[in-house]
Amino acid sequence: MIKSHSSDNRVVIIAKPNHSSSWRANKLALMALAIPSLGAAVGFTALGAWPVLPFAGLEIAGLGAALYYVNWKLEYRQVITLSEKSVRIDKGYYAPRQTWQFDRREASLAVTPETHPWEGPGMALHDTIDAVPIGEFLNREEALSLLSLLRKEVRVGTHSARARLSV
Repeated sequence: MIKSHSSDNRVVIIAKPNHSSSWRANKLALMALAIPSLGAAVGFTALGAWPVLPFAGLEIAGLGAALYYVNWKLEYRQVITLSEKSVRIDKGYYAPRQTWQFDRREASLAVTPETHPWEGPGMALHDTIDAVPIGEFLNREEALSLLSLLRKEVRVGTHSARARLSV
């Protein structure tokens, strides 16, 4: 998902993965699966088949852990702030974990065309010292949208069919 807004000579672009379901919806789905599963396990335990109960609990705990992990991974975001003098890139979950800042005059965009028709182009913002890949988790339409937003603000310094930035 790409969101952008501009104010006072500043453009902020937020890129984040698509969220198919909220954490609240995941908890409701987990509860809808846990109630019948644990209900049946308690019934079997009452009939003497007590080993069923721990396995049902482990099954629900495993599913809950998987849903939490996926939800956490989908909270990743990249915030690109373009001001008159600098380009700042923040990456992280919930809060910035990594930050890069480039001088606006030296910053440029490296674009690598897609290798498959379903993929989006690879992009990286760079200066003379460092390069930062951006939007690697976006689908094709969103990557093209991000590319068009960045082309309006940052010059394209490299456009290559072969070069892949691995940072």
